[in-house]
Amino acid sequence: MRAEYIKIAFNNILKRRLRSWLTMIGIFIGISAVVALISLGQGAQAAIDEEFAKSGADRIVIQPAGGFSTSPISVEMTSEKLVERDIEIVKGVRGVDVVTPMRSKIARVKFKDETKGLFIIAISTDKDVLQRVETVDFLRVEKGRQLTPQDQYKAIAGKALADDLFERSVAIGDKLIIDEVEFEVVGIQKDSGNPGQNAMVRIPTDTAKELFEFGDDIGTMMVWVKDAKNIDDVADRIARVLRKEHDVEVGQEDFTIQTASQIVEGFKQIFGAVTAVLIGIAFISLIVGGIGIMNTMYTSVLERTKEIGIMKAIGARNSDVLQIFLTEAGVLGFVGGLIGLAIGAGISKLVEFAIGVQYGISLIKAVFPTSLLVGAMVFSVGVGILSGALPALQAAKMNPVDALRK
Repeated sequence: MRAEYIKIAFNNILKRRLRSWLTMIGIFIGISAVVALISLGQGAQAAIDEEFAKSGADRIVIQPAGGFSTSPISVEMTSEKLVERDIEIVKGVRGVDVVTPMRSKIARVKFKDETKGLFIIAISTDKDVLQRVETVDFLRVEKGRQLTPQDQYKAIAGKALADDLFERSVAIGDKLIIDEVEFEVVGIQKDSGNPGQNAMVRIPTDTAKELFEFGDDIGTMMVWVKDAKNIDDVADRIARVLRKEHDVEVGQEDFTIQTASQIVEGFKQIFGAVTAVLIGIAFISLIVGGIGIMNTMYTSVLERTKEIGIMKAIGARNSDVLQIFLTEAGVLGFVGGLIGLAIGAGISKLVEFAIGVQYGISLIKAVFPTSLLVGAMVFSVGVGILSGALPALQAAKMNPVDALRK
């Protein structure tokens, strides 16, 4: 019997092709938007988790409170500071493996006949630090090599600095003049996707101290732990010893401690909020589509009044008429959802391909979990059935005598 209802529904939809297509527009626009947004959102989160697992699970970033930061590149004035002694304090914390300061300075950088004010980043070139540097996204080298303990007046240029900032491209072996001191470029960093990081110059810490007279102050500490599973416990221990060293109470810290997982979670929350808003907007299309199905079903009931009367006259029950019209509304939702799935999958794959080709970013990926596909179809059919409920009830309650008179 159910198969017969579905057959009747498809026949009625095919008889009114144009009206059926117009009815389903709102449904498949809404479903396609939801599928595209969720698939790209879940793909991005999966890619973030993958990158985090590969390179950030064992890293802690410590900064002065107030936002002075060298990772990622940003500068905010603050009276708080971290000093060299803090490094030794943190090194002594149980579970800590490697600690390195990162200092930054805006300086005049000259290449050929052009001079620009750029960020200079100083990082230790100790052997244990160098082993960890390649795990940090914005410190990875695409061409050339990393700095070594023997390097003094050597530099690594950011991707944008090398390719776009100067009239001529900066290549391996070129000379950069930083505050009147000549540095040889030995490496070009990979594109990190961050404009500030892509425009920086990285030099050895010892050389930077001579050049800029940093003194005892440090900008940021990067800490790697021995076991990534214990990173939260290690972060708590670091916070306790630094509070004691700085003589501050809980809640009054003059420093901030962030694990990579906290940074990722913060990003996910922002991304999730934006995605939720966009999905909310997409649901408006589904509401419009539901109203379209309701209008179409009311029209169908009016056009088929005599047909309803005949069905009841030959023995059809109210429940049979109700199911026929509910099935038709559900089929409209099903077909609209199916088209929406195809369009949404196509859009998300197109976005993935376009961003990959244009920017070389692999972070944006489209994924289609079974829960998304099934959920979208169930929701689409549900919208159709709910929208067709009132017209179906109206048809079911018709008096067969009155219906046959029309």
